[in-house]
Amino acid sequence: MSEGEASPVVFITGSGRRLGRQLAFAFADGGYDIVLHAHASVEGMAQARQAIEAKGRRAFAVRGDVSRVADLRRMADEALAAAGRLDVLVHNAGTFPEAAFDEVTEEMWDAAQHINTRSIFFLTQACAPALRASKGSVVVIASVGGMQAWRRHIPYNVSKAGAIMLTRALAKELAPAVRVNAVAPGIVLVPGEEERAHPSAERIPLQRYGLPADLAGAVLFLARAPYITGQVLAVDGGTSAAT
Repeated sequence: MSEGEASPVVFITGSGRRLGRQLAFAFADGGYDIVLHAHASVEGMAQARQAIEAKGRRAFAVRGDVSRVADLRRMADEALAAAGRLDVLVHNAGTFPEAAFDEVTEEMWDAAQHINTRSIFFLTQACAPALRASKGSVVVIASVGGMQAWRRHIPYNVSKAGAIMLTRALAKELAPAVRVNAVAPGIVLVPGEEERAHPSAERIPLQRYGLPADLAGAVLFLARAPYITGQVLAVDGGTSAAT
């Protein structure tokens, strides 16, 4: 980037905590200014903003409920007003409902679809003019759960399968100006959550769980890859290929 040239800007939903925060740090290290987003994790978002600014990058914060279309449109307006441009949109916010088949409720079903799938469409729609102007890209955080059926996770599986199909549909709709791809992670160990119960790593061909750096590397790659669109990259140590 030449002197005086504006830094690229990435807007990452659900970036006040967990993997979203790690993605924000990785993009900051990669030379991006960051628009952070949180709904409930406001304190975590403020801490992430301070850490990013300490790296010498600009950081902005927007708050909203991604299950509400009105909030998505407002957030897009606020992000662009604050940052002045938008080069990458990362759809990271999500929900992970778990319930036995007979215990799935209408509320659980709707939350999964609204947060994990519908929000991708309407936030992309709201950000599309800015992304077209920058010839930018969209990266969806999907899941291998959108490719595989898991017991006790039907609403989640369906919502992530929808996110994968939506990635492909948006890639066609927004080409050639905007590229749209997805990353489908398997188990990723989040700092501070290493003790959570997970299936044995022996079931994974690469014999280990994923790390935030594994996911971030894939997301950054797709954000920048100029001749890739409509693709879903599994970051799962080979799990999906082995089943």
